[in-house]
Amino acid sequence: MYLHLGQDTVITTKSIIGIFDIDRCTVSKKTRDFLTAAEKRGDVVNVSYELPKSFIVCRENGRVKVYISQLSSKTLLKRHKDGTDKILQSEIN
Repeated sequence: MYLHLGQDTVITTKSIIGIFDIDRCTVSKKTRDFLTAAEKRGDVVNVSYELPKSFIVCRENGRVKVYISQLSSKTLLKRHKDGTDKILQSEIN
């Protein structure tokens, strides 16, 4: 299963650790430190040409990668749920 993050970027849903609202989560110093460290390591991928609304933390090939997206965390979670539901429905039928 795949999740489209915007700007032609697609990730596997199995790699997702978490989907976070950027405004709510960056209030915490620990979250800001985490994002800063990931950026310094080169593990941040910005897939947004607009104001970012969410960040997605994934594990790919043993490394933690962070995607910055202009799509809201609600939209991404809905896409993830809808895709999962479609797969389950097709397996039942």
